[in-house]
Amino acid sequence: MIRLVASDMDGTIIGENNQITSRNLKAIHDMTQSHIDFTICTGKPYSMVKNFCKELQASYGIFGNGNQIIDLKTGKEIFRKTLTQEEINTCISLAKEKNLHVHLYTENEVITPELLYMDLRNFVLKDSLFQSDLKFRIVPNIQQYVKNLHPTVFKLVISSTSSLCDWQDELKHKMNVTIYRINKSNQYKDRVINKEYEYLDITPSKTNKSEALEKLSKYLKLSSSEVMAIGDNLNDIDMIQNSGVGVAVANAYDAVKQVANYTTTHSVDDSGFAEAVYKYVSFE
Repeated sequence: MIRLVASDMDGTIIGENNQITSRNLKAIHDMTQSHIDFTICTGKPYSMVKNFCKELQASYGIFGNGNQIIDLKTGKEIFRKTLTQEEINTCISLAKEKNLHVHLYTENEVITPELLYMDLRNFVLKDSLFQSDLKFRIVPNIQQYVKNLHPTVFKLVISSTSSLCDWQDELKHKMNVTIYRINKSNQYKDRVINKEYEYLDITPSKTNKSEALEKLSKYLKLSSSEVMAIGDNLNDIDMIQNSGVGVAVANAYDAVKQVANYTTTHSVDDSGFAEAVYKYVSFE
């Protein structure tokens, strides 16, 4: 029996039009009423989606691709992991050397020299569906800013309109961090800001949604067989692969579908999330 449903947000329960279908909302409501823990599992920082999680009445939240876990019913922080100053400086130095865009996520701020890629996307989205508390700090010299103030950084993002494959390999050789390379081009183009690009999502070592979901499951004394994970993007692969039931929505990357137990027949905009919930979750 599934007792916890962990779901990615963008592309999984939230469509390209930045809306949630009424059927997806009903599926979440039915889980809540049946005392099945609904867990938001996102790459976004908590401050960006805090109000949204409250609106959905989510029980738990995994944020920053797994570097923070929060009991949303009590506000208690269960887990956090941040980048070291050395890791931050190494990433910023590489970005500066290669003329790549870099921005940082602290607990409640995005720090960036200019809004361009994922930082621009989050800026556009912050006052829409999410009504977020996330602040945006524009600094002309991000390297000097970090050196002077030593902010606590949960994750760092390097972006470019060119391929970042070589720079991903270079960073992996230099330090032990978790890096996801996401391609937002062609069918995966960022429709929110109408731009194609790649980005490296960089978090502390062994930080991913799967590790965080395992920590949460132990906290709740659940076995993996009692957990269902749903997603669409590359950073969802591990949690989908390692959960009792792993689901890819119809619009997911092909690599995600390949590891899933089930791929929905409906996309996010046609309530693929709800399709999975009603297929695998038993309601009281």
